[in-house]
Amino acid sequence: MDGKTTPVRIVPWSEEDLGLLRAANAPALMNHLGGPETEDQLFTRHRRYVEMSADRTGRGRMFRIVVDTGDGEGGEPAGTVGFWEQTWEDEQVYETGWSVLPGFQGRGIATAGTRAVVEAAKAERKHRFLHAFPSVANGPSNAVCRKVGFVLVGECDFEYPPGNLLRSNDWCLDLVPLGPAPA
Repeated sequence: MDGKTTPVRIVPWSEEDLGLLRAANAPALMNHLGGPETEDQLFTRHRRYVEMSADRTGRGRMFRIVVDTGDGEGGEPAGTVGFWEQTWEDEQVYETGWSVLPGFQGRGIATAGTRAVVEAAKAERKHRFLHAFPSVANGPSNAVCRKVGFVLVGECDFEYPPGNLLRSNDWCLDLVPLGPAPA
C-alpha cells in the first residue's frame, strides 16, 4: 500500500444492493465469520438491511461503501459497513461491522468506510459506545479498529452467526467523548 487512502462515501442500503451482498458472501470474505451463507440467509439479511436503513429510529443503518468518483453520484460499490443496536454486558450499545471486496482491499477503504459509519452513529445521539468484534485471527479488521481509534477492551467469546462461538477482540469507541477538563 502506498499510504494513500481511496476516497469513499457511504450510501444507505437499498433494494439494489443484493448483488453486493452476494459478492461479499465469498468464502475468502466469510472465513472469519463461520463461512458463506445460503441464498435464503442472504436474502433474509438483505431484507433486514433494507428495513433497517429505511427505519430512522436510531436502531442502526447499513450502507454500501462506494469508491468516490468526485461527482457525488457515480462510483463503484466496494463493500459494506453498518451499525446496529446490540446488548453487550447488560448495556445497550451499537455494534459495527464491515466487508470490503477483494479487488478493493489494501487501499484504506474499510478504514474510511468505518470512519464514516462512526460519524453516522454519533449523529444518532442514542448510544454512547460503538463496539466491533473481529475475530482475533482477522488481522486486517483488527487494524481497522486501531486506525479508527477504537480501544481494545480484550478478548471475548462472541456468537456469530447464531450458534457459532468466535474468539473475538472486543474493540470499543466512545461516541460521546468527554471534552477537556474545565480550567
